[in-house]
Amino acid sequence: MAAARRTAKGVWDRFSASDPGLLRLMAGLRTVGAILLALAVLASFGTSVNHLVAGAMTAMVATFAIQEKEVRGQAITLLLGVPVALAAISLGSLLNSRVIAGDVFFVLLIFGAVYSRRFGDRGTALGLIGFQVYFVSLFVSAEVSALPGLFLTLAVAFACSAIVRFAVVPETPERTLRRLREAFRARLAQLVAHQIALLDAGADDVDAVLDDLRRSTARLHEAALMIQGRLEEGTRDAAAAALLQRRVADAEIAAERLGVLLLNARSAERVDTLTLHLPNASAPMPPRARIAEDAGTALRRDLAALHLLVVRLVPDDRGTALPYVRNRLLGYREEKGLPKGSPALQDCFRAVGEAARAILGLRLAVDGAQDEEYDTPEAARSREEFAAEEISIAGEAAEAEEEDERTGLRRPTTRAAVQVAVGSALAIVGGEFLSTQRWYWAVLTCWVVFLNTASTGEIVVKGYRRLVGTVLGVVAGVALAGAVGNHTWIAFGLVLLCVFGMFFTAPLSYAMMSFFVTAMLGLLYTLLNTYSLDVLVLRVEETALGAACGIIAAVLVLPVRTSHRTDEELGTVLARLRDVVSAAVAQLSGGPPVDLVDLARDLDTALDDLRSSTKPLTHPIAPLRARRQTARYVVALLETCAYHARSLAATAELVPSSKSVAADARLALAGRRITHNIDLIAAHVREEESDGTIESGASIAAMLDSGRHEVLRTGSVAFRVLRHLQRLDEGIVGLARPLGVPLAAREEKAAGAAKGA
Repeated sequence: MAAARRTAKGVWDRFSASDPGLLRLMAGLRTVGAILLALAVLASFGTSVNHLVAGAMTAMVATFAIQEKEVRGQAITLLLGVPVALAAISLGSLLNSRVIAGDVFFVLLIFGAVYSRRFGDRGTALGLIGFQVYFVSLFVSAEVSALPGLFLTLAVAFACSAIVRFAVVPETPERTLRRLREAFRARLAQLVAHQIALLDAGADDVDAVLDDLRRSTARLHEAALMIQGRLEEGTRDAAAAALLQRRVADAEIAAERLGVLLLNARSAERVDTLTLHLPNASAPMPPRARIAEDAGTALRRDLAALHLLVVRLVPDDRGTALPYVRNRLLGYREEKGLPKGSPALQDCFRAVGEAARAILGLRLAVDGAQDEEYDTPEAARSREEFAAEEISIAGEAAEAEEEDERTGLRRPTTRAAVQVAVGSALAIVGGEFLSTQRWYWAVLTCWVVFLNTASTGEIVVKGYRRLVGTVLGVVAGVALAGAVGNHTWIAFGLVLLCVFGMFFTAPLSYAMMSFFVTAMLGLLYTLLNTYSLDVLVLRVEETALGAACGIIAAVLVLPVRTSHRTDEELGTVLARLRDVVSAAVAQLSGGPPVDLVDLARDLDTALDDLRSSTKPLTHPIAPLRARRQTARYVVALLETCAYHARSLAATAELVPSSKSVAADARLALAGRRITHNIDLIAAHVREEESDGTIESGASIAAMLDSGRHEVLRTGSVAFRVLRHLQRLDEGIVGLARPLGVPLAAREEKAAGAAKGA
């Protein structure tokens, strides 16, 4: 029984790690539940199949359109959506037989629905409800005489959506944040497990293990970003949110640093941190077949102990075993019981101690003080440091609440609204030539390819994926429609499965989502007795037409070139990187404390936006291979720089409260050169005139040598800070060449010599 429980927990951990916070699962269950309840209620009234289909589609829209985090906001938006839906179905019924007037209104509705996105989540939801319900009226060929029945159908659909959302599958910010924390724990455990595998991997297996290591590191970072996005609504106050944000960031940085040091230990020389970020990169130096046996055994044992601490990161664990393991690992931070080995291996043991400390801090932030009676002096000191940080964070949060008055986010949407309106007008004209009855599929595709896109390249890639998914969905639709025949409720059951598949796969693969949508439509046409192979083929043609119209509008009407958007996002990342580096170095140099965690969060968000903007450049269909490689290389270098900047920020945060981290005024000189280089690259990206060239000069350690001959211990905090600064310096200089920024003569010569070697 115990083995079965462990197996079940392992499976659940893997699933939780693959779906952080169970957001996709909950979205799918909530939507399917709303549709199922609406069908059950409408069927009890003896509703016709047409109205059943309208009710199912409206329940789906009323559920997925609302994305607000707070329950009160969701309820208000759902209530406001009822009159919007009733107005849309009424106008659809009135204009169904008036071709020109109906087409003109549809284009205006599309413009308004996209333009309303500037008003935040509520505006986006109401615009989406208006558009989709008008589309439902076209799909079921609604007539004025059927409006009373349709009004009742829509009211039932919205009521069922509310019941499922707020009672059957409730979703609160606190519950979502709790599940996201569990996903973070599961992904952290996966990362440590892959780090253990790295120790045992032979020369033939190391590339596969490195791929797993990169993937799990990226997934841990993704979970951390998702937690940060839910903190304000999911915690009791600003101080609790700031504390949890700090602890999550500490755990992420400690785990990532441990991975880097393990790679160092596996290599004859220091490994480039880029290995963790650059996809499909091989280890830059030949890994040893095994780490030295005695030290390797001890390290493997301690990594397994660290994995145990992560897996048992729950409040109901009691006893002395876990505190004993934790205390032993915490001792490594202060050289207590540090196993013998090479400097690189001893760095790994110290990093294990830092990771154990981060896990302790995360547990204290989530569950409060525990197991204090088992503390060793090292564990007690860690608790004292956490307590001092908590007091500091609480004070900063109180000041922020008094001084900070945030305004709503405003994004320019006029361009997108005009583009969608023009593309939809083209799709209506072309769609009418293909089919006077189902022209709206072209319009729907044009609408969809513009959602959540910001450049021409993103629209092209999204249109391509929708077309691929649609073609595959047609094949599935033919098979499902033939298998279902005239069995209405079997068809509805398969529709529900397709709906769940849509929402579960939407964040992962747009092509898969399109596949499930098209397969579902084949079943709906079967229910409406309008199914034929010609109808599904027409669906492919209308989809291709809609995607083409969207691309034409994106290219010709107020175009936003992919290169222009990526340059904007790159400039933002460089600005955020400069903010983090300058603030961290200033605090490490003895300057006043600032909120470095928020600055690091802004850097991560900007880097995530840059990754999204470069996807059209790195997609396999992108024709320019050299440009694809450059984009991947630049993003990888920036991810490396972001890692070292986050690590600097985490160390600088310790200065006000830690006894082991002291400020050093000499660091300001090192930071000055790095920020100067960032400014030069940012100016070049913005196409501004700037004087000067990129220089790295002497090493950071040499720059700090002011006549005091200090021996820096490899595992010391000072050595760690210098190492992060050195890697930042190298990373920024490395960005100059692919971006075309002039290098100093000695740098050009050194780069040429390295290339020749």
